[in-house]
Amino acid sequence: MSNRLATETSPYLQQHAGNPVDWYPWGEQALARARAEDKPILLSIGYSACHWCHVMAHESFEDADIAALMNRLYVNIKVDREERPDLDQIYQSAHYLLTRRSGGWPLTLFLTPDGTPFAGGTYFPKTPRYAMPGFGELLGKIEALYRSRRADIARQNESVLQALAAHVPLASEAPSLRADVLTLAVRELARVFDPKDGGIGEAPKFPHPYEFDFLLKQHAAGDARSLDMVRLTLTRMAEGGIFDQLGGGFCRYSVDAHWTIPHFEKMLYDNAALLALYADAFRATGEPLFEQVVVATAAWVMREMQSPEGGYYSSLDADSEHEEGKFYVWTPEEVRARLTPEEYAVVEPHYGLDGAPNFEHRFWHLRVAKPLGFIATRTGFEPGRVRALLDSARNKLFAARSARVRPGRDEKILTSWNALMIRGMARAGRRCERADWVHSARRALDFVRTTLWRDARLWATHKDGKTHLNAYLDDHAFLLDALVEIMQSQWRSDDLAFARTLADTLLERFEDRTGGGFFFTSHDHETLIQRPKPGPDNATPSGNGVAAFALQRLGYLLGERRYLDAAERTLQLFAPQFEQHPSAFPTLLGALAEHLEPTRTVILRGPAAALPAWRAQLEDAYRPSTVSLAIANGTSGLPDAVAHPETAAVNAWLCLGVTCLPPSSEPARLIEMLNHPPAGTMPRATTTDKE
Repeated sequence: MSNRLATETSPYLQQHAGNPVDWYPWGEQALARARAEDKPILLSIGYSACHWCHVMAHESFEDADIAALMNRLYVNIKVDREERPDLDQIYQSAHYLLTRRSGGWPLTLFLTPDGTPFAGGTYFPKTPRYAMPGFGELLGKIEALYRSRRADIARQNESVLQALAAHVPLASEAPSLRADVLTLAVRELARVFDPKDGGIGEAPKFPHPYEFDFLLKQHAAGDARSLDMVRLTLTRMAEGGIFDQLGGGFCRYSVDAHWTIPHFEKMLYDNAALLALYADAFRATGEPLFEQVVVATAAWVMREMQSPEGGYYSSLDADSEHEEGKFYVWTPEEVRARLTPEEYAVVEPHYGLDGAPNFEHRFWHLRVAKPLGFIATRTGFEPGRVRALLDSARNKLFAARSARVRPGRDEKILTSWNALMIRGMARAGRRCERADWVHSARRALDFVRTTLWRDARLWATHKDGKTHLNAYLDDHAFLLDALVEIMQSQWRSDDLAFARTLADTLLERFEDRTGGGFFFTSHDHETLIQRPKPGPDNATPSGNGVAAFALQRLGYLLGERRYLDAAERTLQLFAPQFEQHPSAFPTLLGALAEHLEPTRTVILRGPAAALPAWRAQLEDAYRPSTVSLAIANGTSGLPDAVAHPETAAVNAWLCLGVTCLPPSSEPARLIEMLNHPPAGTMPRATTTDKE
């Protein structure tokens, strides 16, 4: 037997299709039944790679008695937070208002029939433990509360709705946009930085790629301490268990402060951001370890996360065979049996197999414990031989691990997450001169163009031949940013035309034309209890921050004032918030930095064979505020903004914001102008006068 979720495209919803619970997907059918029968709604939000979602499902949703109670007392709605980030944002915020605790997944909320939550939490065990009530007992108490305390619930609902509305920022009197908030953000991050193991805060420790991307940009702007924080964090993560030492790619977070034991799920969006960050850090530092991470992660993306049609899948599960991490962990005996004595002499100390087990007191999860230099001294092997032995051992262990039962893979293709990975692969390909990575990004972009852009409209998700769900702010903003990135890796005139279309769509369908900024849902979206306008970064970057950043870059490229004005209105809207707590807004601060000192746009024209040498010189250093486009002679369909004359030798046109300089025919001269712009050519925005 299966319930209504069997026909859904979400793998997470399909995981619950065999539950005895009478689940509904979110929609009018479920809401109408709740209204007609005056039943409370049990809303459960999760995602397919979520370990504790699986635990609650096995304990409660697969239990016939619990399911019977749910079916009798509630209208039950199951939501995939990855397909419906609008609902997840709203109800995570509501959960915090109700409980004053941070949320997470699974999110379990009880709603009145109009969709307003009046009680809830996250994971609930089937029977009382962890200082939490048993789920079965809770179901009866909440339903009784709904029947007996209607007036109190109505008053509380009114307060919740007012508080949700108050979370949407309102326009203020054109605040000044000040450079000092960038310095304040660095100071805030330094205060919560872990100087021993890197990263932000304590356990559980998340990668925070957008904060470290901001710090790397601040290093390029002259803040030396920022690079120290980036270098230590990326080194510790690369050596830790959060990075898959055999297969590449990063897990979601570390349960400890030392990056040793991860929560083993692998998310596309985390790896997209970290791929770009490590590629930038490699270009900024020349650190070989960072390049090795990029190579391994890009290989993992193409090997395990790219569909035959080109789109990128969403995630890998934390569990296999109902055990978290089982696919990844080892015993020393398993490792020794697969290696030569010389290989094991390197691997044992390098990955800590000579120490105590680090996972559940009986397994070893691989992380770098001893450097290869130490092992060369200890074994007497030449350093080159140590590296060769490690590489051969890793290949053997990877092959052995590949024969295990694999974690589940969520194969839905999300527009927003694909856009993040298109940007990451294109950026890494450009930084590391890897055309195959750019080609991977191009395949994914072509999939999005042909499958998720239909009838002049963007859609949010695709699986099993079905494309659906109205796309959100993140889908549009992230894809616009990805287009600006991939145009720098490989010029195609259609990309610029599509970027202009997306930018116009953002302004037409998402912008708050009176208050500034962009709503998360389009003007024609389903009406929900809140219409968020998010500014801070979370697990993915702020849609408003990415929109402002990408619109600015496209606006400077095309000389399009509408895009620049919309970006500035967005920055002004959120300025009071990021002045209060700047480190929570790293993506918006990146847009602010390029508002205060506008983007440097380079357009190269000339013979196709001569362009790569110029591009290599542009990539020889980390220049985060530079956009460079290489357009070969003979390219058709160019708009006026980039249609510079064709020349027998390469010429470079450099614009500093809206000020353009005479063309240069010498790479060294172009680099000099980028590094030291002529006096008077970098006007700062007029709203930065306040010091």
